[in-house]
Amino acid sequence: MNSWKANISTSVGKKLMMAITGLCFCGFLVGHLLGNFTMYGGGEYFNSYAEHLQSLGPILRVIEAGLVILALVHIITGLLLFFQNRSARPVRYQMDKRGGGRTLGSATMPYTGILLLCFLLFHLIQFTFVDKTGTTVFDMVAKAYQNPLYIVLYIVAVIIVGIHVSHGFWSAFQTIGANHPKYMPLIKVVGLVLAFAVAIGFGSLPVYISLTV
Repeated sequence: MNSWKANISTSVGKKLMMAITGLCFCGFLVGHLLGNFTMYGGGEYFNSYAEHLQSLGPILRVIEAGLVILALVHIITGLLLFFQNRSARPVRYQMDKRGGGRTLGSATMPYTGILLLCFLLFHLIQFTFVDKTGTTVFDMVAKAYQNPLYIVLYIVAVIIVGIHVSHGFWSAFQTIGANHPKYMPLIKVVGLVLAFAVAIGFGSLPVYISLTV
């Protein structure tokens, strides 16, 4: 146990923890997106999917709590690394921030992470931890998507997810030791495809629902 705590307390240990939790979230995003695509089948189809999830009972609650914990661990660890790096180099280099392969995703990771945690909590409060008596999940979603402000908020949020994933996906594989010239270019492409799929896939849903319901 002491050895494990010692490893986690190091920068390498923190990065490894971020990589593992980040990849878990990528898996969740894919599964969640596929589930949400049932909205294209109509209210009855989506409600059937939602009822199947709810039938998991306590297991679903554990999964939801686990997601929040993963998010907290991921973001808190990321912030610790961010502030450690800042304190180790209090005077920032005068250079082009885009140099050295720096991207929008890599430059904004701490900030997009905090925003995503806020949106995750807001999303859970609005659609999960509420009384669903007398309504259906599809009706709740459809009502929310009739609000233009919520549509804009949702689309901005999933764009932020895409930006975060665009760097986080391949960075996670690099952290766990997959940084090989033969595989890393493909991993980066997969990360970009995943980022676009998440942003476009989730972002298209409120637009579709608002226009068809």
